[in-house]
Amino acid sequence: MSSHREAPEISKDPVADSTDLYAFVSPDRPDSVTIIANYIPLEEPAGGPNFYEFGDDVIYQIKIDNDGDGHVDITYEFVFTTTVANASTFLYNTGPITTLDDADWNRRQFYKVVRTDVRKKKVQTLAKGLACPPCNIGPRSTPNYADLANAAIFDLPNGGKVFAGQRAEGFYVDLGSIFDLGALRPVQNLHLIPLGASAGINATKAVNVHTIALQVPMTDLTRDGKTPTDPASAKSVVGVWTAAKRRKVAVRPDDRTDEEHALPVESGPFVQVSRLGNPLFNEVLVPMARKDYWNLQPPYNDKEFADGVAHPELAVLLPVLYPGVFPNLDALNKSGKPRADLLAILLTGIPPGIVPGFQNFMAATQADMLRLNMAIPPSPTPNVLGLIGGDAAGFPNGRRVFDDVVTIELRAIAGATYPLVDNTFTPDAAAGAITQGVPPLTYLDTFPYLGVPYDGFSTPAA
Repeated sequence: MSSHREAPEISKDPVADSTDLYAFVSPDRPDSVTIIANYIPLEEPAGGPNFYEFGDDVIYQIKIDNDGDGHVDITYEFVFTTTVANASTFLYNTGPITTLDDADWNRRQFYKVVRTDVRKKKVQTLAKGLACPPCNIGPRSTPNYADLANAAIFDLPNGGKVFAGQRAEGFYVDLGSIFDLGALRPVQNLHLIPLGASAGINATKAVNVHTIALQVPMTDLTRDGKTPTDPASAKSVVGVWTAAKRRKVAVRPDDRTDEEHALPVESGPFVQVSRLGNPLFNEVLVPMARKDYWNLQPPYNDKEFADGVAHPELAVLLPVLYPGVFPNLDALNKSGKPRADLLAILLTGIPPGIVPGFQNFMAATQADMLRLNMAIPPSPTPNVLGLIGGDAAGFPNGRRVFDDVVTIELRAIAGATYPLVDNTFTPDAAAGAITQGVPPLTYLDTFPYLGVPYDGFSTPAA
C-alpha cells in the first residue's frame, strides 16, 4: 500500500507510521496549498473501548523544501496531549458526544502547531490547545458526526486552516491482487493479462486513518514569500514530505532495585522513525533489507537509493510474470539503460522541455519528495491518472486525494513514461492499459477533503 506497511519496524509502530501524503493547490482556495499527512493504518471502525488516537510521545512533522536541495526550509510540527476526564470509568464516553467540550466525552486529545522557518531561524507557535474530534463511534455516541468534526477545523493566524483527527481512508488499492505476484485481475486487463474476469477489490474499503490536514497560503511556502504565477519558474515548485519522530531511548543496566525500576527510563533526543514523500517509494523501490534504514534518512541522502529507481525490480519481474506481454520492456531491462524517466518523476522532478507546458523541477539533487508546481491551477475536469491522463494538476505534480497513484506508477514502471526521455522507445500495449480496476472513493469538495470516517456501529466487520 502507499505506506501502510512499507517497512518491517514501522509496521510494528502504527501510531508513528505515515501512511499517505497529499499536497495540492486547494480547489476551493486556489491561492493556498493543502497538505494532508495520514497516520495509523487500517483502523477498524469498531475500535472500542480504546479508540485510535495520535501518540503523545510522537512528534509529527510536515516538511517543505523550496530550493531543491533536499534539506528542510519550513517545518510544521504537531504535538499532542491526551487527557482523561473521568478516571472511574473504562468508557471512552458515558453518553452522546455532541460538542468538543461535552462532559460525556472522557478521553480527549489536544495539540499545538509550531512553524519553523529554518532559513530565517524563526520559530512560531501558530496555535495551541486545539481539540481533536472524537472517533466516529456510532449514531448513539457520536450523532451528527460531520458537524462535530467540522467544529474541529480551526483557523490559523497566517490565514490557513488546520484539522487533526479521524477521517475515512482515502487511498484505494487492490492490495490482494498486486502483492499476489502482480496478479492484475480486473476485466479491463483480460485482453492483455488473462487472469480471470473478477473486478478489482479495494483492500482499504471501510477503514479509517488519523489525519493531520493543513491549508496554508502559498506565500508561506515559497522561497521569496511571493505567490507563484509562472509555471515555468523553479520558484513555483516546493518539495513536501512528512516525518514522525520518537525519543531515542537509553536503557539503564538491569541491576536496579524495585524502587529504581519505578523511575522513568532515561531517554535521549528525538529521532526520525518514519517518513513519506512519493507514494509507494519505500514499498516498491527500496530493497527489504534497507527499508528500515530508508525511514531514518533525510531526503538529501536519497542518491543512496537511486539505483532502485533507475533499475526497478518490478520492471524486471513483469516480463517474467507475464511472458510475451512486455517484450519492449524486457528489451529495455536487458539493455541496462537507467530509467531516466523514473529518476525524474520520483527523485528530481520533471525538468522543463520534457512534458509540454509542465515542469516541477527545482534542482538536480535526488530526493524523494512530492514536488508541487503551485502556479498550475486546479483542473476544472480532473483526471485520476494525473499527468499521464493529461491533467497537469495531478500526480506526480503533488498528489490529490483521488489520484490513482497505483495505476499511474504501475504504468510508469511498465514503460509508459520512458518515451519522455527516449522517443525511439515504443511502450508495450499493456503498459498504457494496465489498471488496478478500483474506482476512487467519495471525498469532500472542501477542507479537509477526506470523507467522514466510518462508524463502528454501522460498518460491517472486515
